[in-house]
Amino acid sequence: MDASLWVAKTGLTAQQSRLTVISNNLSNVNTVGFKKDRAVFEDLLYQNVRQPGASTDAQTISPTGLMMGTGTRIIATEKIHSQGNMISTENALDLAITGRGFFQIQQADGTFSYTRDGSFKLNDQGQVVTANGQLLVPALTIPVNAGSLTVGRDGTVDAELEAGAGKVTLGQIQVARFVNEAGLQPMGRNLYRETTASGTVEIGIPGLAGIGEVMQGALEASNVNVVEEMVNMIETQRAYEVNSKAIAAADGMLRFLNNNL
Repeated sequence: MDASLWVAKTGLTAQQSRLTVISNNLSNVNTVGFKKDRAVFEDLLYQNVRQPGASTDAQTISPTGLMMGTGTRIIATEKIHSQGNMISTENALDLAITGRGFFQIQQADGTFSYTRDGSFKLNDQGQVVTANGQLLVPALTIPVNAGSLTVGRDGTVDAELEAGAGKVTLGQIQVARFVNEAGLQPMGRNLYRETTASGTVEIGIPGLAGIGEVMQGALEASNVNVVEEMVNMIETQRAYEVNSKAIAAADGMLRFLNNNL
């Protein structure tokens, strides 16, 4: 196969993958707490025809050399953990984190996952859970006779009991953070899993030591910018078309050689 055909093919593959990333971003534009992805490219190995600094004759050397590239590929998809806009819901169990951090969630197998989606519900036992029924950690149980619920910016949860029974503190929501948030592994269902790249989880009190605060009655919207993603889509489409034209040009050159030699 002609080298130019292969190089252009790698460009088509990379741009197709980038379009998949963009499409995923756009499809999650209304997903609570979603963080957009960015495709990271790298060039492939070079064919070393002449080494830079190689001798061209007895007294001179090549200032640049001759290195033929072999194409590109996507090496990673990076999560951009910038803050999304806050959407007011006035729902007492809707919580958002302003700043760094994640809510800690317990899986059915006892392991922990992490989320920015604070659209919590109550299960049949009065425990605070995600929309998929997974427990918030530390566990928080709302009594049946709780009239109103207040969550402070430091995560303190208070309930005003019915029939004038007074006010009671039910617990405190804690927030998890990581040294490298981009190293978390997306699991789907708005959840992330700790990895070696993310570093060990640190659990702390909201608002302290650089950890974000908790906002009640609001949800964090997706940080996807539709206009930006549409521009990226057009850019990807143009890059795909250019690589397609490169394949057509290489094919035309090979056809000319076959017909005339």
